[in-house]
Amino acid sequence: MRTAQLTRTTKETDIRLTLSLEGGGVDVHTGIGFFDHMLTAFAFYGGLGLELYVQGDLEVDGHHTVEDVGIVLGQAMKEALGDRKGIRRFASAFIPMDEALCFTALDFSNRPFLVFDAEMPQPMIGAYDSCLTEEFMRAFAVNSGLTLHMKCYYGKNAHHITEALFKSLGVAVKEAVQITGTGVTSTKGVL
Repeated sequence: MRTAQLTRTTKETDIRLTLSLEGGGVDVHTGIGFFDHMLTAFAFYGGLGLELYVQGDLEVDGHHTVEDVGIVLGQAMKEALGDRKGIRRFASAFIPMDEALCFTALDFSNRPFLVFDAEMPQPMIGAYDSCLTEEFMRAFAVNSGLTLHMKCYYGKNAHHITEALFKSLGVAVKEAVQITGTGVTSTKGVL
């Protein structure tokens, strides 16, 4: 089973996370309703099992919670992938949501990088700062060893844009982590 179970406690957040690349239940509690919704969508469309419980310093704002979840989820993804033997590795997905159209391309290359091109028309989505989507994606990419490119082609509603980004990430991750062979998908022989 490709799974990981991690905890991370700092002065800002206390996180408990269980991840399964083989699927399972999804139960997310971060204290930020919209972020819970996005992580649930990501896990659902990614075919992932995800249990996540977070106590964060939300009296400050959501930044530490969102970024630290990206760190821990990225670390869990890296652990669950192991030596990455047999995975498809590359994937991409376009996802429309009402007036918004977003795209994700990724490579589980073990060379982390983020290109994020998605302007957010509104600064807040409920209690969620829309600028935190980029912070989450950066933390997730860096800690999972993921080359991640994300783009919003157009959209007028920050909720729709953000949701299309999280869903496209999930769809692409689901395809990229599929076992399609026995060796490492690299001409170098190692990722």
